[in-house]
Amino acid sequence: MFSYRHAFHAGNHADVLKHAILVQVLDYLNRKDAAYWVIDTHAGAGMYALDGDWAGQTAEYEGGVGRLWSLSTDAQQPQLISRYLDAIRLYNQDGQLRYYPGSPWLTLDALRPHDRLRLFELHPTEQQVLSANLREAGRAAQRQASLQVANGFDGLKALLPVPTRRSLVLIDPSYENKQDYAATLHAVQEGLQRAANGVFAVWYPLVSRREAHDLPRKLMRLPVKSWLNATLSVQAPSPDGRGLYGSGMFLINPPWTLAEELKSALPWLARTLAQDGRAGWTLESA
Repeated sequence: MFSYRHAFHAGNHADVLKHAILVQVLDYLNRKDAAYWVIDTHAGAGMYALDGDWAGQTAEYEGGVGRLWSLSTDAQQPQLISRYLDAIRLYNQDGQLRYYPGSPWLTLDALRPHDRLRLFELHPTEQQVLSANLREAGRAAQRQASLQVANGFDGLKALLPVPTRRSLVLIDPSYENKQDYAATLHAVQEGLQRAANGVFAVWYPLVSRREAHDLPRKLMRLPVKSWLNATLSVQAPSPDGRGLYGSGMFLINPPWTLAEELKSALPWLARTLAQDGRAGWTLESA
């Protein structure tokens, strides 16, 4: 149950897609003065040392944020990617890519004083590291963010609707347990009953597994006002059916500006992060 450690994968192509979209959604929420809450159901450790023992073992970031970092002065870079790299640059101001902020830190950087962040993390080591990182971040971060050592699928229900009525829910389990697919769908269904106008952002892997293929199709069938589904694949599926060849982000009630931003960002990302000739992207919305 507790075998997954995101530090092995921090900054990889899946993180690039997930976090570039997250930053864009947060920027959009900040256009209005009204306060909002962000709920992160699977928060991880929050901050990752890319030259540390965990990330260094796999160096997956080299095919993700590392490749973008080396092209950070590219004049053809889409705005969505430039904004994402600006968020990463806050923690690497000497120009060397050493640290990667996960979704809790990207969110904290975006929050105004009246916004709030609620984090869930069940992994014993991850939650200890996240708690220590929050303490080091200072009193302001501790006032805005709170961590519950709990399963985010279970904890989400009790938090919705949030007091401010404006909310963003990020759901991104590891999916190592195939039950996570059904749990994700159920969490979104229950969440919509309590916060029909909230933004729900679901990350999911592109792997050779029926559940991974079915999840976005099931989300599309939910009775919602609008949705957006973006995928990025960096290589062909492996012959043995194992391994992550891409990922997707499914958003319910997405910012109306996001689809246009992704129309330029996704083709650029597919070209830039391609590991073979089968890299590609898709974008659907309704």
